[in-house]
Amino acid sequence: MSYGLLKGKKGIISGALDENSIAWKTAIKAHEEGAQIVLTNAPIAMRMGKINELAEQIGAEIIPADATSVEDLENLYTKSMELLGGKMDFVLHSIGMSPNIRKGRAYGDLNYDWFLKSIDISALSFHKFMQVGDKLDALNDWGSVVGLSYIAAQKTFPFYTDMADAKAVLESIARSFGYRLGKSKKIRVNTISQSPTMTTAGSGIGGFDSFFDFAEKMSPLGNATGENCADYIVSLFSDLTKMVTMQNLYHDGGYSSTGISEEIIEMMQK
Repeated sequence: MSYGLLKGKKGIISGALDENSIAWKTAIKAHEEGAQIVLTNAPIAMRMGKINELAEQIGAEIIPADATSVEDLENLYTKSMELLGGKMDFVLHSIGMSPNIRKGRAYGDLNYDWFLKSIDISALSFHKFMQVGDKLDALNDWGSVVGLSYIAAQKTFPFYTDMADAKAVLESIARSFGYRLGKSKKIRVNTISQSPTMTTAGSGIGGFDSFFDFAEKMSPLGNATGENCADYIVSLFSDLTKMVTMQNLYHDGGYSSTGISEEIIEMMQK
């Protein structure tokens, strides 16, 4: 059901790889709620994914951009404003990658050049999205910027290694830039700590399937799906959440507030 929550709004959604991506599902929901959207992803990710299918489905334009490149982001905002006929009302940062995780390097044996890439791609790109958008005056007053995080920014999960550090930086940037944009343009900036979700990126982490089942048993509501997360993101893009900013918002079925569940106790007793 559509409520017209984003009627007349314009925005950029990054990171849609395939139909399993939260960004993909968010683009569909935002379109259903009346938004005009520009899709973006790094050129290499575009070659690996199906973003052209999504663009055709929702009638969106695609502007390739490496989110670590200020020049690419300047081009992204400039062309987006030309295509959509105005400034952006919302931006979704759904970008994260760790070369160390991809190449199986343990946290006690990190390749530091790769670690810096993890930080640049997964966290500093969030800062660049906002800094470039602010300098170009490409963001509307009372707009909304959302980044996807994970509870590993606060609690240790061995399989998440250096991505946990990157997410901690991401959340700090949301607070720091959220203050700045709130004061200057009433723009709100938030991150969402989502349940483990069966995305292409998430399922590539070793032991993910087991942890997904564990989180399902720990959460009183069960794991939040990618579709659930897309609904939540759309609510943050909308005018219904105009006073929510600088927050890391848990969207995890109650996992983050549960010490232990009956299901886990029963499983351990067996």
